[in-house]
Amino acid sequence: MNGAQSRTRVARDHALITPESHVPASIPGWTKARAITIFAPVMGAGFVQSLVTLEAGAISAVPLAGVERFVFVLEGSVRFEAEARTTTLEGGGYAFVPAGTAHTITSATGAVFFMLEKRYVPLAGAAPRLIVSREQDVPAVPFLGDPSALLRTLLPDEPGFDMAMNTFVFQPGASLPMVESHVMEHGLVFLEGGGVYRLGDAWYPVQAGDAIWMAPYLPQWFGCIGKGPARYLYYKDVNRDPMLEPRR
Repeated sequence: MNGAQSRTRVARDHALITPESHVPASIPGWTKARAITIFAPVMGAGFVQSLVTLEAGAISAVPLAGVERFVFVLEGSVRFEAEARTTTLEGGGYAFVPAGTAHTITSATGAVFFMLEKRYVPLAGAAPRLIVSREQDVPAVPFLGDPSALLRTLLPDEPGFDMAMNTFVFQPGASLPMVESHVMEHGLVFLEGGGVYRLGDAWYPVQAGDAIWMAPYLPQWFGCIGKGPARYLYYKDVNRDPMLEPRR
């Protein structure tokens, strides 16, 4: 009966998807690549969050028209090419690709990476730009002055960007200082460690490999439990008027 057990939970306004529930599939247009589509608009999310595995010799395809892409390498290495620039991305390396920007992702040896795609919401007079960097090169800032909760902001807080991608590291015993409830939607994945996440009125044990979707205004809180730190990567929508209709 072990195969009938799972920590995965899906509700109207949140979801916890755990590794034992993963089902890979091919990605249209990609070669030698498989993806686990963890969150998608069909469930209510305003984005697609995937875990992508590349075999040696894999080649990516471009997103749909109007869709921006963020990738964050977890294992192995990829060759990222865009705007006449070629970069090797390894663990912690990431790239943000504005909608309509030609690029390719290839791998000579195989790799695993997080990918988030969403339809870009334009803003008059502003536009995003290509970003290629490493988490390790981004300064860690104490969250609301707490040195046991460190935040790295991976994308610029500029009007042209309608999404933010951050990593959060909590030391054992650290937690968010309040139960948050806000207009922004979240999608996240735990990279290491674990703890307890409150989503609405439910409390979930979480660990590395788990992914969470949070709808706007869902009450949420996290506390790190264990002997080591917890680290997660998360998305939120930003810099757009709340009167805009959701684009899904």
